[in-house]
Parts: sequence; structure tokens; C-alpha cells
Amino acid sequence: MSKNLKSMTLPELGAVLKEMGQPAFRAKQVYTWLHKGVRSYEEMTNLPKALRDSLAEQFPICPPQVVRRQESQKDGTIKYLWQLSDGNCVETVLMRYHYGNTVCISTEVGCRMGCAFCASTLGGLIRKLEPFEMLDQVLFTQVDSGLPVSHIVLMGIGEPLDNYENVLRFLELVNSEDGMNISMRHISLSTCGLVPKIDALAQEKLQLTLSVSLHAPNDQIRDAIMPVNRAYPTEELIGACRRYYEATGRRISFEYAMIDGINDSVENARELLRRMKGLPAHFNLIPLNHVEESPLKPSSKETVARFQKCLTDGGIPATVRRTLGGDIDASCGQLRRKYNKEKN
Repeated sequence: MSKNLKSMTLPELGAVLKEMGQPAFRAKQVYTWLHKGVRSYEEMTNLPKALRDSLAEQFPICPPQVVRRQESQKDGTIKYLWQLSDGNCVETVLMRYHYGNTVCISTEVGCRMGCAFCASTLGGLIRKLEPFEMLDQVLFTQVDSGLPVSHIVLMGIGEPLDNYENVLRFLELVNSEDGMNISMRHISLSTCGLVPKIDALAQEKLQLTLSVSLHAPNDQIRDAIMPVNRAYPTEELIGACRRYYEATGRRISFEYAMIDGINDSVENARELLRRMKGLPAHFNLIPLNHVEESPLKPSSKETVARFQKCLTDGGIPATVRRTLGGDIDASCGQLRRKYNKEKN
């Protein structure tokens, strides 16, 4: 079990406080304070000072520190670069929509998946985030911005299913009625396609939205831009998506970065239609964010529109993701990478 109280469920926290000789009601008091985003036990004003001191000594809170904060002048998107207690940094993005405020969080420091179009994976995986470090991104983004968070996307730095147990615990915590109480239906988890973990997640029967980063209609293209495809080829991945739908009844969202001359032809769209036959799905077409170290270029607006029309005419709903924070390095991993370069 983590030594950080914020990674514990309410019953686990209760057991710790019981060992410290505290009455049962103290657990809920501490839990509620932690899930409000306090930075020290001194803020827990309804706790005895002796208990506050003892908790601070045994279980430091270790809040993340804001290293960079960039706010878009175009749409109000806020991007945070947080420094964790070990000095590593992760990114979080707050996006404003008509239905509420969405926070996109990181699940790892770096990433080992190696996708050709992503800045997060440059430099590889440093370590996996603990549940409290994911929760802190939501809590302290809300505290710093002053904006209530209603939706969460696990689509920042890292592959969530590569940090499976910690991500599941984070989901349990953020969904807790005594914590932030964010509905599973307001949470989206993105994966590049770790088939065994998709099958495991299906058995959890969580009512979240599974977003699969597909980005290609076949193995030839996907192998070239996503190394994970060599372990779990396209047909195997689609099979796992079908099983996920059968187990959960939840329609899957497919992410598709539109890359000029690589995966954006009408024939590519037709191939997707053939592969997806019978699978309730939605395609989220993403204008590619330019990454300095990558030669890949975004498709033109006309090409994206043509691709979208082909999918929708074929019976698959497809939307083009609204580009948010384009003026503040909104593509995941870019802000962290710039900061690390400056430090070195």
C-alpha cells in the first residue's frame, strides 16, 4: 500500500487512523480534506493539533508545484507543467467546453510506446505515476484555476493501461462519493492498444469511455507509426474492442490523427469502414499537432473533410476535434520537453 494517504480508499485510511488510536469519524474528515486539495495538514482545522503533527510526520502530503502555466488567449485553455516531489515533471491541460471543464491528465512520466507523432514518448519512460499523483493533477488544477472540473480525460503523457493498477485505483478515488465524486460516464481513458489490458478493463465493467488510438486502417501503416502494433496487430486490437463492447455495452471512441499522405486517403477511410463493420464506434479525427522532432505533417482541412464525409456516409459517426490551446504547446509532451531542454 502507498505511504501517501491520498492513494488510499476511505476504509484503508480508516485502518491507518485506527492504528493511531483515532476514533472512526476522523477518517472521513481527513479523506474529505485531502480530496479538497489542501497543501498541508494545518488546513485541516477540525483535527486536533497533535493528530495533524503526527500525520505530517508520517504521511507528508507532497503537493505538486507549478513550474509553468500557460493560458491560451484564443480559447482559455490552461496548460500546467507540474513538478512532482522527486523533481520529475508532468503536464495537465484544462479545457473549457459548453458542458463543463475537462482536465486531461498524465498517467506516467514519459512513455515507452514510441508513437512517431507524439512528443510524450521522446526520451522514453521514466516512471509510472502513483494514484495520488494523478488525483493531484485534477485537484490542484481545479484549485489553481478556480474552475470546477466535471470531466476527466486520461490522455496526457503516458499510456494509462501500461500503469493499469494505479490507474484503476485513481479511477476509484476520483469516483468516490466522499471525494470528487466525478461520474465514470464523465471519464475517458485513451490507450494505444494494449490488448490484454483492454480485455482486463472490459471485465471491470466500468461505465467510462474507452478511446483507442488507432491512427491507421491497416498493419502496414500502423507498424510504421505505432510500434505497439507489432505486438498487437490491428485485427487483434479490433477484436479486443468488439469484446469490450460486448462486455460493457459502451460504444468505443477511436482516435485518428490525420497525417498528410500517410493515413488520410479516401481508400484509407473505406478500409476503416470495412474493418469496423458491426462495431458501434465513433471516430474522433484529430488535426495533427506539429512536433519539432517529427517529419510528419498535418492533413489539409479539405482532406480531413473528405475523410470525415466518407466515414459518415458509410454509417460511422466522425467528428473533427476542435483544436484547443494551439498557441500554448497544447500537444502532450511538448511543454515538458522544452522545459527539460532548458534545464540541460
